[in-house]
Amino acid sequence: MNNLIKALLVAFSIGSATAIRCYQCSSQTDPIGSDNCGAYKAFNTTQNIAIECNSEESHMPGSFCMKVVQQSPRGFIWDGRWRQVIRQCASVSETGVTGVCNWGVYENGVYWEECYCVDDECNDAPKTVPVRLFVLCLVFLQTFFVAKILS
Repeated sequence: MNNLIKALLVAFSIGSATAIRCYQCSSQTDPIGSDNCGAYKAFNTTQNIAIECNSEESHMPGSFCMKVVQQSPRGFIWDGRWRQVIRQCASVSETGVTGVCNWGVYENGVYWEECYCVDDECNDAPKTVPVRLFVLCLVFLQTFFVAKILS
């Protein structure tokens, strides 16, 4: 009887565990003239369907979601700034922590931000707008002080 109860508990716990669902898109694969992944305008959750991370549809299997944003400094290319957004499942976080965003600036001035989260469909939009403004201020100050030191 004791073994039967243990077997039932294991069976129910395995059956109830479902994969996380994340949005999966990339602005690199958007057709010309469209912004399906939300690089320049708000991400449309009704236009995009979240997929299960451990299904065949997933480009990368995983247990949480990630969103990567890269943006050039103004004047980087002839028509101003470019932005790139990638939303997908992830299996490994750079920091080993989810629920946070990591950011930085490459040597060529391109700003990058990677966000990891563990809730279904959590890679749809930024949750911390004031932090993004703070980050942009820090990037501006860093650029200003580097230019002042070099001149």
